[in-house]
Amino acid sequence: MEPLKIRIKYLRDIDPIELFPNGDWIDLRCAERTVLRKGDYRLIPLGFALQLPEGFLAVMAPRSSTFRRHGVLMASSIGIIDESYCGDNDEWHFPVYATRDTVIKKNERICQFNLARKQPPVELVVVEHLGNPDRGGLGSTGTM
Repeated sequence: MEPLKIRIKYLRDIDPIELFPNGDWIDLRCAERTVLRKGDYRLIPLGFALQLPEGFLAVMAPRSSTFRRHGVLMASSIGIIDESYCGDNDEWHFPVYATRDTVIKKNERICQFNLARKQPPVELVVVEHLGNPDRGGLGSTGTM
């Protein structure tokens, strides 16, 4: 399969993004040394702007080691970047909330993204009954 070509503009002096052949997500780096105190909220700059391919969006999440190493949570739980966020100065950021004092080094990999296709047009049709058996309520999978 031919790889998608994605245009990127680096806005800060950071190491280039690496693509790892055994990973499905693309790791992103902290673009500046970031000092956080417990309770701080910060938009950590990632040092680049990117033009997503037409019909795609990016889903951003923390790396699995980010909380263990730094005690930061992604403030919005998940990030969605749509294809219109593609200007020369539309720098990507990682929104974090610090649960303890920490320092994140410049060029440290702290979050990741994956491409997803944009949702197709949707129409919600109101009905009286869906006509399917009930599954048992929220959290019911595997309880039987």
